[in-house]
This record gives sequence, C-alpha cells and structure tokens, in this order.
Amino acid sequence: MTRPKSYIICTSPRSGSTMLCKLLAATKVAGHPASLFHQPSIEAWLKDYALDATPYASRQAALAGILEAARVRGRGETDVFGLRLQRGSVAFFLDQLRILFPDRPSDVARIEDAFGPTIFIFLSRRDKLDQAISYIRAEQTGLWHRNADGTILERQGIRREDGFDLMAIRAQMAEFAGYDVAWRSWFDAQSIRPLDLSYEQLTQEPQRHLADILRALGEDSAIAQTIPVQTAKLADEISRAWRARFVSETA
Repeated sequence: MTRPKSYIICTSPRSGSTMLCKLLAATKVAGHPASLFHQPSIEAWLKDYALDATPYASRQAALAGILEAARVRGRGETDVFGLRLQRGSVAFFLDQLRILFPDRPSDVARIEDAFGPTIFIFLSRRDKLDQAISYIRAEQTGLWHRNADGTILERQGIRREDGFDLMAIRAQMAEFAGYDVAWRSWFDAQSIRPLDLSYEQLTQEPQRHLADILRALGEDSAIAQTIPVQTAKLADEISRAWRARFVSETA
C-alpha cells in the first residue's frame, strides 16, 4: 500500500477540529493542518496567501499558484500535508479542482493529483444539541476557542448576547445533521472509507486517536503520548442551562 502523503479532516463547526489540528501539528511529523481553502472566493485565497493576481494568465494558472502556496503551508516543516475542510467549503473547493485537473475521473483522483495519496478523517459530533448551542454561543459572544490555560485563542466580531432561542438551536441542529449526511453521501459516491472519529471520542481519549491517525499516515504512533491537549472546552453554566431549557421545552 502506498504511504499517504496527505490527509483531509472532513468536518463541520464545533466538532473538535481545532483541537485535532493542534494535536497533529504538535507532533512535528503530520503537517500543519488548517482551513486552507475556507472562503469560497479565488480573490480571498489570493489575499490569504499574499499572492498578486496580475502575473497569472488564466484562472487555472492562478489556482495552480494558490495550490502550491497551500501545499507549503499545510506541510509546515514536514513531508505530510494536512487540510481541514468544513462542509460549507466543499463545493467551491471541488469546483476549482475540476478546473485544475479537468481530465481526472473523480474528486478523489483530483485531490490525489493535488496532494498525493490521501486519507480522509470524518470528524463529527454525535450530540447535535451541544454542537448547536456551542456554535450559537460562539457567534453571540465572538469567543470561538480558548487555549488549555484559559487564555483566548480565537475571538471574532463584537460581543453580543441575543440569549436563548429555541428555534435557532433547532435549525442549527438540523443544519449540522445535514452536513453529516452530505459528507457520508460524498464518501459513498467517491468510494471513500474514512477514518471515523467523533468529538466525544477525541475529547475523551485524545492521545489514543491521535496515535491512530499517525499510524494511518505511516508515522510513529508513540509520538502521540508526548502531545498534550492545547485547547479548552468552552461549555459553561450558560451552555448547560440552555441545554436543560431546550430539553424541557421540547419534551
């Protein structure tokens, strides 16, 4: 079997992907995974990689330049490329690969032309209620991630407190469930057998599941035991109160 040269974390927001990306990067052998194609815009990609569109003679040429910059960033100082792909970014990303590799027969073939032999990690969250509450609270407060020591890792936007909204939570749960279905459908259509991992499994035994991924990549799985978790959970008393209220009002 050909040793994988890349991996894609196939996920949706608030599923533990930041935690997993940081664990993988900290191994120093598994790339520097991130949302390298997050915005559905060629212009946004060029800006993100500090590339000037002027030298490129065509869209295909610009995409080739972006792809090379992404490969460098996603590898870090290693030989392995890592990519986090949120479900909402998938369609545009795959469309651009079709422009770059128009003669290839499938999405997987185009991905492997771009990044080499690839494994796919399906990272989802079983508890859709907690996932929805986490997402809505992050949107309201602007606080998306904390470091393990409690300091702020990522804060966006202006803090606002809209409060509990049962319909918004229900709609967000449905959206996240739909993302999981869409991922599964794509895996089936592409004959992909992903490495399945849930948020709940990852947070309970992070080193064990990190070791599984390193093993799948052909790297030394023992490295995982030396890697500490670098992020902290954001759930608090307000999150728990929202959950209890939702359960009560929908009983």
